[in-house]
Amino acid sequence: MKLFSADTAPTEPQDLQVLVLANDADPRALSLNGVARIDLHFPSFTDGRAHSQAFLLRRRLAYQGEIRATGDVLVDQLPLLARNGFDAAVLRADQDLAVAERQLERFKSYYQGDAVQARPRFAREAA
Repeated sequence: MKLFSADTAPTEPQDLQVLVLANDADPRALSLNGVARIDLHFPSFTDGRAHSQAFLLRRRLAYQGEIRATGDVLVDQLPLLARNGFDAAVLRADQDLAVAERQLERFKSYYQGDAVQARPRFAREAA
């Protein structure tokens, strides 16, 4: 997962291939043709709608481009963000980038399936 600190990440999309998706938008209703990156916003760390949007984009819509988390993104959220299909995150200004990188290294594998690896570990190991 690519990590950006709030002060070094661009605040506005620099490319026409970037889609900024509102929390109440249904990704299934959008045309994703030509979209290279989708920015999903967390207005607060307790608002999980962007998690659902990322999961829909990856699993149901088979979106292969970058999904970036923006807004109130905390270090503690990073493992779940990665499991739900996010490729990048712009951390809140008070979050430490070094701590964020260590957080992503804490868990090498998960037993359950997720948006990135649909099959649970027992099914992957049996194959």
